[in-house]
Amino acid sequence: MYGKAFAPEYQGALTTLSVNSSLTDVLAAGTEQLEAAERAGEPGEAARSGLAVAEAHRRLGRVEEADRAWKASYRAARRAGDVAAMAWALWSGGTLARQRGAFPLARRLLQLAADLGERGGDVVARGYSLAGLAETGRIQGDYEAVGRLHEQLLAEARRRGEARHTVWALEGIAQMHRNTGRYDSAYALFEEAADIAGRAEDHRGHAWALRGLADVVSVRDGDAERALALLSEAEATCRAMRLSSALAYNHKMRANVLYRAGRYEQARAWYEQALAEFREMSEPRGEALSRLGLAKSRARLGRDRAETAAELAALAATLERIGLRHARAMVARAHEELGIPAPAAAPEASR
Repeated sequence: MYGKAFAPEYQGALTTLSVNSSLTDVLAAGTEQLEAAERAGEPGEAARSGLAVAEAHRRLGRVEEADRAWKASYRAARRAGDVAAMAWALWSGGTLARQRGAFPLARRLLQLAADLGERGGDVVARGYSLAGLAETGRIQGDYEAVGRLHEQLLAEARRRGEARHTVWALEGIAQMHRNTGRYDSAYALFEEAADIAGRAEDHRGHAWALRGLADVVSVRDGDAERALALLSEAEATCRAMRLSSALAYNHKMRANVLYRAGRYEQARAWYEQALAEFREMSEPRGEALSRLGLAKSRARLGRDRAETAAELAALAATLERIGLRHARAMVARAHEELGIPAPAAAPEASR
């Protein structure tokens, strides 16, 4: 049995904030409390209110402000000798690094956060940090390495009745199933995540689950209209809560659905919108994936084949640099789908 979802990243005087509080409200309350704590010379409270400020900025896509805020939170926690608060600040920094595509830094910070969470006796900080490590590996396509960790974290979340973490783990496992062609099990997992999130009033988790369901409905069933309806429902939540990153990924998925349905002009417009949104928040992974979809849409609309080939080559290099291990396969599929020969592999240098 799952209780109502809660937001452990809203701490100290901000524990009254809900997991569904709008990010602008979180930012306003966090900033007010942070300034009060600094005036009162309370570094522990400054660290915990600063964490909420960092997370609000991050989820709003304000990368530089989020970077400054999590580092200030960490410094305040260190001054206070609060190991658990240090762990939470590093978790925020690691999550931001992943969002920016800096995967090695994300892993370093999240591992440090997990270690400090354990030292500080904060099982939730440790769990969130391990979840962050699992998600980082999953995004990079390292399913074998992080699949077991996802399952372990799911079991722990179910045992403790933590709805929000259960939903996160279900969605991560579902995404891996979807990406390896196990559409039926992916659908079932996304559906369970949506059900738990709905009953626990975890609106953010529900929106991500709807996006996953839309993806499977589109690719497995070819039902574009149902997929678009699910995305519209999720978009309403993203807009109400000001979830900038989730909204951009929602728009990219809308473009994917339209592309699969052969509605290339509409797909191109949505890929362009998602691309602009990802660029505004400096999210390189989303930007690169939107560029890939945009290149495919333009090719379908008659773009010169040589220009498309050059774009795909540039994207392959970008995706490799970001650290997405399945990037080569993604670009190879685009070449095959568009009937554009892939460039020959460069010969290895002689030793």
